[in-house]
Amino acid sequence: MSVTINAHQLGRLIDKVRGHIGNEYIEVLHGIRLDVDTTHLHAVASDQYTVAAARYRLNADQQGQAPWARTIPADWLKPLREWTGAHAGADTVTITTAAGRVDFATTHTEFRVPVTDDQDFPNWRTLLRSITLHVPDKFIFPAVDSRLLARWADTSDIIRVHVTSDLKALMVFGEDFIGAQMPMRYAGIGPCEDETFEKALALWPTLDQDEENTSTPDAEMPAADDEMGTIPEMVEALLQQTLRSTTDSLGAPSTDPGAIASFALAGVNSWSAYRFLNALHQADPRLAAQTVADLAEELEAGDFSESAWDIAIKAGHDPVAWRDDYEAHLKKLAAEAAQAA
Repeated sequence: MSVTINAHQLGRLIDKVRGHIGNEYIEVLHGIRLDVDTTHLHAVASDQYTVAAARYRLNADQQGQAPWARTIPADWLKPLREWTGAHAGADTVTITTAAGRVDFATTHTEFRVPVTDDQDFPNWRTLLRSITLHVPDKFIFPAVDSRLLARWADTSDIIRVHVTSDLKALMVFGEDFIGAQMPMRYAGIGPCEDETFEKALALWPTLDQDEENTSTPDAEMPAADDEMGTIPEMVEALLQQTLRSTTDSLGAPSTDPGAIASFALAGVNSWSAYRFLNALHQADPRLAAQTVADLAEELEAGDFSESAWDIAIKAGHDPVAWRDDYEAHLKKLAAEAAQAA
């Protein structure tokens, strides 16, 4: 039984969940569970107070295999992560199970981890599924440990949180990630177990004493910068432009080769940008997200043409010659179109 994943994605799976590993006194939780089903490779960890599961979609030729799972002991995670990080992000890692061990191999080297084949692990799928069945309370006011909240920092830049009641777990969702955090009462340390939202709010009577803003009861937080680009938005825009360019090129007048060429070029560039973005996202999701965000700011500023000119010169190119060649090309197309007419 084996699956493949690139080195960077394997490292990201480990990073996303390693903060949720249980301590050495609970052996079944003192490590990361690699769990393969018919479609995904999962990395799962839990410390009783939180549970986190990150996933990676298997290649089509590896889907449909018999499920398997092994727990990588916590003591082996640091050297495994160092071994993974020593490879290029795009290097393919083959993960294979054998009696008493899990093997990680690339074309360069191999790393073997001893494991207990029949070691138990909580049924994390059933646990998380059971949380989704709770109906949200009207007034939700759970008590949570702020130190546990920090464990979600490596999950994703943006996460969504679903809360159902004061005494049930919070659900956390990110990109290819799901998790849950138990309220403080579960740990037996909750100082706010009998406190309601109304009681807590009553401790802040001065909130009603803002004389300068009594006319704005629906005041909102300062608007966030929603112009920041995201990978899903960029992917959608590039695919739309690819399809739109194809449609426009088919509908362009046959007597205008310049228009047809422009539409075709726009489609080629959009598709090329999508493929590069998709490859970068697979190799380094964080770099891809930052690149898309930076690109959105550059496009918003509108000075990318000047930047391209400067970059071309620094790279040793001649943008003046490029411009002259392009203008000559346009004149040639115009002359051909006039002759054809």
